Amino acid sequence: MPREIKRLFDFPYYQLETYNLDKALTTKYNGEWKSLSTKEYIDQANAFSRGLLRLGVQPNDKIAVISTNNITEWNVCDIGILQTGAQNVPIYPTISKEDYEYVLNHSEAIYCFVSDETILEKLNQIKDQTKLKGVYTFDEIAGEQHWSEILTLGEDDSNQADVEARMAAVDSDSLATLIYTSGTTGRPKGVMLSHGNIVSNVLSSEQRVPLVYGQEKGLSFLPVCHIFERMILYLYQYCGVSIYFAESIEKLSENAQEIKPNVMTAVPRLYEKIYDKIYAKGAELSGIKKKLFFWAIELGLKYKPYGANGWWYEKQLSIARKLIFSKWQAALGGELKLMVSGSAALQARLTRVFAAAGMPVMEGYGLTETSPVISVNDLRNGGFRIGTVGKMIDGVDVKIADNGEILVKGANVMMGYYKDPEKTAEVLKDGYFHTGDKGEVCEEGFLKITGRTKEMFKTSGGKYVIPPLLEGKLKQSRFIEQVMVVGEGEKMPAALIQPNFEFVREWANRHRIELGTNAEVIAHPKVIERIQEEVDGCNKRFGKWEQIKRFELTPEEWSIDGGHLTPTMKMKRKIIKEIYTDLYEKIYRS
Repeated sequence: MPREIKRLFDFPYYQLETYNLDKALTTKYNGEWKSLSTKEYIDQANAFSRGLLRLGVQPNDKIAVISTNNITEWNVCDIGILQTGAQNVPIYPTISKEDYEYVLNHSEAIYCFVSDETILEKLNQIKDQTKLKGVYTFDEIAGEQHWSEILTLGEDDSNQADVEARMAAVDSDSLATLIYTSGTTGRPKGVMLSHGNIVSNVLSSEQRVPLVYGQEKGLSFLPVCHIFERMILYLYQYCGVSIYFAESIEKLSENAQEIKPNVMTAVPRLYEKIYDKIYAKGAELSGIKKKLFFWAIELGLKYKPYGANGWWYEKQLSIARKLIFSKWQAALGGELKLMVSGSAALQARLTRVFAAAGMPVMEGYGLTETSPVISVNDLRNGGFRIGTVGKMIDGVDVKIADNGEILVKGANVMMGYYKDPEKTAEVLKDGYFHTGDKGEVCEEGFLKITGRTKEMFKTSGGKYVIPPLLEGKLKQSRFIEQVMVVGEGEKMPAALIQPNFEFVREWANRHRIELGTNAEVIAHPKVIERIQEEVDGCNKRFGKWEQIKRFELTPEEWSIDGGHLTPTMKMKRKIIKEIYTDLYEKIYRS
């Protein structure tokens, strides 16, 4: 009888008893895939725990982990840390050194594990202002302590009984991790998630996993410092899915073709990029091949699940899958059964076209504070509805407040914000977590997100505008990479737009338009005119008070490093507005 799972470190032991995989965790090192079996994974985690005990790590100590890519070492560290009763504090690698300093000091982390020299360099600039007793690296870096030193320290198993005692003292209510949200405003908040918070979410989410347990492969590349991918990794362990870590997002397709995954998770921006690359390749075709490609796309954009379009549509779709969409599948290994999307709204057109291509994307919804899954689509048993984020998972109670806000109650809701009872009290009321998102639940129980309570604004004329609706429509244009709708308290809505510089240059070449630097691109009248066409097309779908009356193009590509985006690719609206104050003033004051 497999053990009952109450704590996060129970997952690998359950996997050992139930599936005992030869390849539990696999990472590519120097061009070669190297795997740990379930047994080796547990053995290393125990050695790591023993080593930490010999370093003097106590229950409730905080240990930070910062990694550029997802790797086997991260997971060994995670289980090793948790078994000692200490807490894992994952930190986004891309945040500023000032934010490193803030998170390390706020959490009072005593050790830090970092993946590479780039992170180490940033950390070294601020570590003297923290309580860190030591820093260890996953990469071999001259003059630095390597994480294997902890494993070596734990080779002697004479203190394994102490590790077992620590494990026994951890229960489902014990704090497991502090996850510092990448918030779009202000300092990050430390979300306290217990073992039970995340375990309950894994066990409830498992009911939406349409895989053959013990036999499938998952490709992981979203930052594991975010609760979405981290919960997925525990879920994979529970379902006996062999986990492969992609080298990088850039090498995603190459790695997928090597390992042929059956499942992967991503955020909408990545699905948009995958689609745009496929579309661009199709546009380069000629003759009958090009006609067939765009016929398949048009067919895909009309997709409805469960044969709702009738037998003739399904017949055409089977032809399109054989001639065109099979090549899409091949680009991601050819064995994908399922893709999952979270973190932000997925455009319905992408949901349709990927499902038509036989690579369904099941969109879900959740927040760091809810461990994270609240609802998710499931292709089985009529549980998939395009334009929604699916039905609520078991054990999660959702109600819609009078103002349309989504309120959530359940075992998955966080313990609170670390050292911040005031902010905790603002969002946890009468047992319900106030998400800040607006939504509605249809009769069949599907949840639909309709906007953010904080992102909606009023113009000076008193009319409400919901920026994400306009932004989502504008970002369907291949000319537009990022867009932020502005206009709170102003006479009209407007937009700050970052063009898709790569595509704009391709378009310019085709039309024999010479473009130089990004600054020259955004100033070129033909470019402005063409993007105006895209804005006009979008405006037709909205009421006059909502329509974008003016826009300005930005010369930089919006990025995490540039401060425009959070590590989960959400816009930092306040920061973007500050960065482009001159453009904002030009729109409204010139």
